[in-house]
Amino acid sequence: MSVLVVGLSHRTAPVALLERVSVSGDSLVKLLRDVQQDAHVAEVMVVSTCNRVEVYADVDRFHAAVTSISRLLGTHSGVPVEQLASHLYVHYEDRAVEHLFSVGAGLDSMVVGEGQILGQVRAALRLAQQEGTLGPTLNELVQQSLRVGKRSHTETGIDRAGASLVGVGLTLAERVLGPLPGRRALVVGAGSMSALSAATLQRAGVSDIVVVNRTHERAVRLAQTVGGRAAVFGDLAAELAGADLVVSCTGATDVVVTADMVTPREMFLLDLALPHDIDPAVRRLPGVTLVDLETMQEGEAETGDDGRAEAVAAVRAIVTEEVDAYLSAERAARVTPTVVALRSKAARVVEAELERLVSRVPELDGRVRDEVAQTVRRVVDKLLHEPTVRVKRLAESPAGDHYAEALRELFNLDPKVPEAVRRIETMDVEPGRNTEPSKKEAGL
Repeated sequence: MSVLVVGLSHRTAPVALLERVSVSGDSLVKLLRDVQQDAHVAEVMVVSTCNRVEVYADVDRFHAAVTSISRLLGTHSGVPVEQLASHLYVHYEDRAVEHLFSVGAGLDSMVVGEGQILGQVRAALRLAQQEGTLGPTLNELVQQSLRVGKRSHTETGIDRAGASLVGVGLTLAERVLGPLPGRRALVVGAGSMSALSAATLQRAGVSDIVVVNRTHERAVRLAQTVGGRAAVFGDLAAELAGADLVVSCTGATDVVVTADMVTPREMFLLDLALPHDIDPAVRRLPGVTLVDLETMQEGEAETGDDGRAEAVAAVRAIVTEEVDAYLSAERAARVTPTVVALRSKAARVVEAELERLVSRVPELDGRVRDEVAQTVRRVVDKLLHEPTVRVKRLAESPAGDHYAEALRELFNLDPKVPEAVRRIETMDVEPGRNTEPSKKEAGL
């Protein structure tokens, strides 16, 4: 396995750049296919959310794959790769596993501990499966990351400590508007984030909820789930005039709510879309408060610790444990072809010698011949048992691949048996930019 991650997120890039790089729909499918067509990429999955774009790939050459994936990200976003480079991070092999598990557990989210990332990773997995860009390596790794994320949320208080972006936004809305019950809320969009927004509003005691969406049928279905009503998209301006609180997340490529659609008054707007749904000029209107992803990224959405530090520490411990277990199992699996090759070679030698015995002593009694065969096989099995058991156990250590390599060398095993670890050259790291890990970092 040579898993590579190339990406950028809210931790390394401003929202304006993330908006340009973000891909969805047909563009996401095309990026998947283009990356997979690269000669050095066997499998690929792309996680594209409101605060990250990450390409996960199973590759056979590190430098070539990083260069190709970075170039394709630039091509698909229209951002020159030279401009992207300082914002990209790269994780390889062990570090790639740790990063994905941390992402799934919510440790790398803008709001630490939020649970939406699990659904987003699951959606990325499903799309890659549908498009045929996923194979056994990434499929197993991503499935395990989902299990790690689920375990983290089940066994710790990270769910309570890490509210979703919607929850953080509504907390800010309460600071501006006061208690939310009795207020009229407008949800623009009817996708998964809009559904979460509507449900969160309902739990907060907001009973007057209006849903507007370009596809009216979807707006009707969402409104029904929260006891609200749906309005046609053409009435958006009129609905804005009657709303105290607006949450917008449509996935549109252009601004949906313009400044001339908003009446200056006490009003709170939460823009969770990437690119922006709401014109930033709206925040210049008297009485109007606009919070968007960039606002949250700049730290204006702090809501206190609420036990977060303890929960985060517990999740980090789970991630460390799961990463160690996964890598140990993966290293042990790498030695299996070598063990199989050793036993196959031993079996061939035994059979050849038994045939030689029969040809040289043809008068040997059948019962005696069978007993001799059983004895020889038992001797060989006993001789091989301890080395194979020990090499499997030793293979679980970070440097365990060398033991399998020693077996192949000592017994002149089939050279087609894949090497457990491919050596990579250490590369200097530019300031502010992650590149290929050293051998120590890669666990070599």
